[in-house]
Amino acid sequence: MPFSHKPLNLALLTLILLLGIPILGESQRNLSHLSVTAQTVEELKQEGDRLLDLGIEQYQRSQIRDALQFWKQALVIYQQIGDKAGEGGTLLNLGTVYSDLGEYAQAEQFYQQSLLISRQLGNTVGEGKTLLGLGLVYTSLGDRAQAEQYYRQSLEISRQIGNTAGEVISLFGLGNVYHSLGEDAQAEQFYRQSLLISRQLGEKAAEGFSLFGLGNVYNSLGEYAQAEQYYRQSLEIFRQLGDKGREGSTLGKLGNVYYSLGEYAQAEQYYRQSLEISQQLGDKGNEGSTLNNLGTVYNSLGEYAQAEQYYRQSLEISQQLGDKGNEGSTLNNLGTVYTSLGEYAQAEQYYRQSLEIFRQVGDKREEGITLRNLGNVYNSLGEYAQAEQYYRQSLEIFRQVGDKVGEGSALLGLGLLYENLGQYAQSEQSRRQSLEILQQLGDKVGESTALLSLGSVYGSQGEYAQAEQYYRQSLEISRQLGDKVGESNTIEALDGLGSVYNSLGEYAQAEQYYRQSLEISRKLGDKREQGRTLHNLGTVYDSLREYAQAEQYYRQSLEISRQLGEKAGEGISLLGLGNVYNSLGEYAQAEQYYRQSIEVREQLRPGLTDEQKISLFEQQKSTYELLQTVLIAQNKPDAALEISEKGRARAFVELLAERLSDNREIPVTVTPPNLRDIQQIAAAQQATIVQYSYIREDFTFGNLERFGESELYIWVIKPTGEMTFRRTDLKPLWQEQDSSLAKAIADARCFDNLACLNNIMVSQSREETTEVRSGGGLFNYQAQDEQARPVSQQENRELKQLYQLLIEPIADLLPTNPSERVIFVPHNALFLVPFPALQDARGQYLIEKHTILTAPSIQVLGLTRDQKQAQTVVNSDILVVGNPTMPVVGTEQLRALPGSEQEAREIGQLLNVTPLIGSMATKATVVQQMQSSRIIHLATHGSFDPNIPLDSWLALTPSGSDDGLLTAAEIFGLNLNAELVVLSACDTGRGKITGDGVIGLSRSFISAGVPSVLVSLWKVPDDSTSLLMREFYQLWEESGDKGQALRQAMLTTMQQYPNPVNWAAFTLMGEAE
Repeated sequence: MPFSHKPLNLALLTLILLLGIPILGESQRNLSHLSVTAQTVEELKQEGDRLLDLGIEQYQRSQIRDALQFWKQALVIYQQIGDKAGEGGTLLNLGTVYSDLGEYAQAEQFYQQSLLISRQLGNTVGEGKTLLGLGLVYTSLGDRAQAEQYYRQSLEISRQIGNTAGEVISLFGLGNVYHSLGEDAQAEQFYRQSLLISRQLGEKAAEGFSLFGLGNVYNSLGEYAQAEQYYRQSLEIFRQLGDKGREGSTLGKLGNVYYSLGEYAQAEQYYRQSLEISQQLGDKGNEGSTLNNLGTVYNSLGEYAQAEQYYRQSLEISQQLGDKGNEGSTLNNLGTVYTSLGEYAQAEQYYRQSLEIFRQVGDKREEGITLRNLGNVYNSLGEYAQAEQYYRQSLEIFRQVGDKVGEGSALLGLGLLYENLGQYAQSEQSRRQSLEILQQLGDKVGESTALLSLGSVYGSQGEYAQAEQYYRQSLEISRQLGDKVGESNTIEALDGLGSVYNSLGEYAQAEQYYRQSLEISRKLGDKREQGRTLHNLGTVYDSLREYAQAEQYYRQSLEISRQLGEKAGEGISLLGLGNVYNSLGEYAQAEQYYRQSIEVREQLRPGLTDEQKISLFEQQKSTYELLQTVLIAQNKPDAALEISEKGRARAFVELLAERLSDNREIPVTVTPPNLRDIQQIAAAQQATIVQYSYIREDFTFGNLERFGESELYIWVIKPTGEMTFRRTDLKPLWQEQDSSLAKAIADARCFDNLACLNNIMVSQSREETTEVRSGGGLFNYQAQDEQARPVSQQENRELKQLYQLLIEPIADLLPTNPSERVIFVPHNALFLVPFPALQDARGQYLIEKHTILTAPSIQVLGLTRDQKQAQTVVNSDILVVGNPTMPVVGTEQLRALPGSEQEAREIGQLLNVTPLIGSMATKATVVQQMQSSRIIHLATHGSFDPNIPLDSWLALTPSGSDDGLLTAAEIFGLNLNAELVVLSACDTGRGKITGDGVIGLSRSFISAGVPSVLVSLWKVPDDSTSLLMREFYQLWEESGDKGQALRQAMLTTMQQYPNPVNWAAFTLMGEAE
């Protein structure tokens, strides 16, 4: 909960006093055995009793420090006159004071001394009360087992001596234990038992406290109507009894209920009534907690100055009283004020102070709230790894204690984090879970926020109709709520609707929504939302080509982002300014802003997982492309190449460097390569490197403005270090043929539907390029009699067109010696190109002219070479797997692959090794043998999941509890020392195409330590695969060069099976030697 809730320790002691359990029994007043004079003893006894009573009076008024002083004086007197009973009772009270102060070690010490005296005197009543105190201490420490033990001992004593009042108190204490630990079902059971006995006894005070406890249970569960009912019954009893203190506390609880329901005016009314009573009574403790709650109301209304004033008054009182619980809550709430103001450093400071206190006192629920708030701070600052850590800790605690409101808020935080990282599926999942929880609780504010967040995630994915629907639902609720909290969500809903219309090109409508949003955010002083809306207005004017106006808005947004320390917002505003100057043809200025944008946004990467880095980069990769365009416009091809390389396979590079560091004393550090580094890699590879950049931009097509592929940048780096830049204009594909390079690739690699599942389309948007297959399910079973069919004229035209676009512009720069290597570094859809099959105008295939390899980036080439050189242990084993006993996937029984079995037997015979066939090829056996193998050859089904690439798998034989599926994620976690992995069956080269390259099985094997991986881009017929593989292994053994061996194997296979579908699918990634 965002408000403070006062500990129940005071309620428990008050209940003890109200039920008339004497602190000192009659037998304790018999002092005749003392050696001092009767008059002196009596006078001292009277003084001790007077001090004891004064302490109780001060304690009930929450004057805890004063109570402590009176009781310490009383203790000295009782010890002086040898009054063990008085001493024991005073020690009990001192223990309670220190418990309230959060000084639990001191409290326990006093309680244990009191317990010893009570047991020596046979004072079972005092023993029971002391056991209750010890229960309170261990409840606060979060030691449920110890707390429960003491309460149950107290309960047992009370029942043995027929002390129903003590029984009620023990049950109430047990309810408090379980409530503080979030086990509200158990807490409810004890409170109900306490309530039943209280009513049987006619003890109205105990009945009121039991009802109060039940209200707390239902409040924590988010069942506010039920909580209100119990609080109102409790309130009525306390008013009947004239207990103004309890009346004030219960009014505060009713305020909490209405706060949770978003009814802030009603909440404020109850808080003010509670505050008035506290001030009348001089109850500083309740006054402090109520001031805290009033601050929270004003905080939620966006009146931050007023909120801070109340919080500081509350903090001063809490620190005077030593009330750790309320002090922690108030510090936490001050943190939320500064978070709202965008002053994150100050907010973090308050949250950390708060967190320390809550951990000291063992308040798990408030600890969860503070951790969530720290997650919000780090999320806003773009420190996503740290934010995720705090959100997950928070979520775990909320689930442990059963706090559904907290759980919903933590899920919303994670949803925002995942959206910031571009992990939209995870974001939607978290937000839907949150929406369901908040709707069940009737939390209209939370529901409005969750609907907003779902609108945002759909808008980020280009699903604008769905986004608009959620924004409008949120807006309706926000306007119903009214007040400033409604306005806060209204800002975001209006801004979201503006973004929907902006993306649809309806700029006038978008501007209208943005201006409404900006007006409200300025009224509320919400700098974060102002910055976002100003940026969005900049994009509207940018699209309208009103660049002066766009620049003005971008600069205002940039200033706010820098004030707030929000790196993500700063990077986006710098990108906007770069776009303005790019459009104006002021390329040097545009370059400066693009570089600044990249530099700022790269600061968001540290600490992220590999998957998160990839998702985040997908949102940022357009900046690298735009920077390349302005560099080329300034005739800086060298610098453009460096940016092209910097903008690809970054996560892969960092991953490989991390793996290399595992085997070295000094960690491998990687920075994006400059031109000299690139030239050195080309020389080390003894290869000509061809790097492509797929440039997309807005251009005119007929009467339409469209965003799409416009140019292809091509760099050729020779082993000598000579670098040449060429470019291909792709716009004619759109303008003259109503086609695209992506479509040409898709058509060319289908080979008249022999190598695709009915069709392949490469869909393209600003966000991503993905391969989409349809019409055939997961697996590709092709008729074997198709493999010898000759190449059709249509296939020739498609392959020749690709050659014309990709190779012809640089053909004169490629080596004339066919044995010299050419390494292609594709980009986006170019990863789908079957380079060996491309045909020149004379019909000659590219593989006939060159030895071909591919790589996701130039820097990866350098690291795979380092990886090979770092292999200190030379494995000698060879692992060959073919046609395992196929598992069931979902409801589908995977089809056996007899051709793959035959291939494995032939390869095994060639390599002099017994292959793992059928039931022998279990996942456990295969993984074990991988660890010691130099060569790993896997001929089995593979599957690719475009949504979760690390869930892609290779099919092996199920055994025991495993399903037989070896996933990319599991391969990624292995530590392999193999020289080569061959994945010969199905289309094992597939994966999700990202700015980091192809995310799939091949990437996982390279990450696991394998420098060379041979994969296929489609399912190749069995006979030609078998022939090609036999030739490859024989030639590799002879030459020691995998690249040349693959080329010669393709040429041999081509002679018998001329159609490229039979031989062109195989691609060697990584090291050739």
